[in-house]
Amino acid sequence: VQLQASGGGLLQTGGSLRLSCAASGFNFRESSIGWFRQAPGKERERVACIRASDNTTSYADSLEGRFTISRDNFKSTAYLQMNSLKPEDTAVYYCAADTLWRLCRTSTKGHGMDYWGQGTQVTVSS
Repeated sequence: VQLQASGGGLLQTGGSLRLSCAASGFNFRESSIGWFRQAPGKERERVACIRASDNTTSYADSLEGRFTISRDNFKSTAYLQMNSLKPEDTAVYYCAADTLWRLCRTSTKGHGMDYWGQGTQVTVSS
């Protein structure tokens, strides 16, 4: 099982990035995918989730509509489009997978998610 997160980088306030999460070794089509992040000195927090069956999405309220999660089942890849980035978005971003939509949608820290990627660093300078 592998979840490979990529696409992070260093950019200025207001910029955009698209993170990718390439999956292998499990049934991606039947798994809900979540993006989580952990900033220095803070606990991990849920950013967004997308359901397997119908691409229903769920976002953290704090994002104010700036991020969009999507998935391509043919490529077994999920994405996180991040716009209008702010310094407070600086964190390591992780993708995770689980067959339970409820778990991804309600778990504020991602506890219990079956599979995790290694994380990709996003740094937003002011």
